[in-house]
Amino acid sequence: MPTSASQRRGANPQAAASPSPPARPFWSIVVPMFALTALAVAVIALPASLAARLLPAAVHAEDFSGSIWHGSAGRITVNSRDAGSVEWHLDCAALLHLRAAAELRWVRGGFVLDGSAGIDRNGMSASDVRGGGPIEDLQGLGLPAGWRGGARIHITELRAAFSGTAATLQTAAGEIAVSDLWSPQVAGGVNLGGYLLQFADLALTPDSDATGRITDSGGPLSVEADIRFSPRQRSILLSGTIRERADAPEALRNQVDELARLHARDAQGRIPVDFEFTF
Repeated sequence: MPTSASQRRGANPQAAASPSPPARPFWSIVVPMFALTALAVAVIALPASLAARLLPAAVHAEDFSGSIWHGSAGRITVNSRDAGSVEWHLDCAALLHLRAAAELRWVRGGFVLDGSAGIDRNGMSASDVRGGGPIEDLQGLGLPAGWRGGARIHITELRAAFSGTAATLQTAAGEIAVSDLWSPQVAGGVNLGGYLLQFADLALTPDSDATGRITDSGGPLSVEADIRFSPRQRSILLSGTIRERADAPEALRNQVDELARLHARDAQGRIPVDFEFTF
C-alpha cells in the first residue's frame, strides 16, 4: 500500500503544533485596568456627605466624616426621629452594576448592629445582620415606653421592593431574642424572663403579612404565640396563650388572674390573649 511522505518519516499528523491564538491588543488590557483604578481613586476621594443623595426622602443624615468609600454619618433621623448613627464600607464592584452595597455598623446608644446591605432602583436588602443591646435605647423607634431588657438580633435575610415612595416587604428571615424583660406597668416591674421571636417568610407578596412565632426561654410566664406584621395596616397582632409558672411572683400572678376573668382558661390552665399594636 502506498504511504505518504509523513508516514514514511514516522510523523504523527495529530502531533502537529496548533496555531497560537492571536495576542490581545495592548489597549484591551490597559484601558479596563485604568478605568477600574480611576473609579477606585474617585470613590476614595469623594466626601462621605455624597451618600445623602442616595437616601429616601424620609431619611436625613448629617455630621459626615471620611469618604463615600469608607465613612460615617454621626446623626440620622427617620421622619424626624433620632435613628442613631451609621458607619459604612462601600463595595466598589457593586457600583459597576449601578447598585450600592456596603458593610454597615448601626449604633444607637448602646445598641449596635453589624451586617451587609444593598440598594438599587428596584429595592433594598440586608443579610447576616447581627448584634444587640439594651432595648430601652430603641425607644422612639416604635418600642412602647417604659420597657427594659436586653435584645439579641440575627437577621439572615431581609428584602423589600420599592413601590412609589413606599417599600414592600418581600423576604424576612431571622430571630430576635430578649432577656430580663420588665416594665413598671407590669406587676410593679418584676422580671418577666426571656422570649424568642423566630420568623422565616421567604416569599411574601404585596398583600401578605409577615408572620413569626414567639416562645418563652424561661421565666415566670409560659408563652406560646404567633405574631403577624401587616405593613399595609401598619399594625402588629399577637395572638396565643400565656400561663403563670409555679414560681411566678405574687404581683404577677394577681395580674394574670385578672386577665383570666376576661378570658377563661383552657383545660391546661392557659389563657388566650390577643394584643394589637399600631405604628
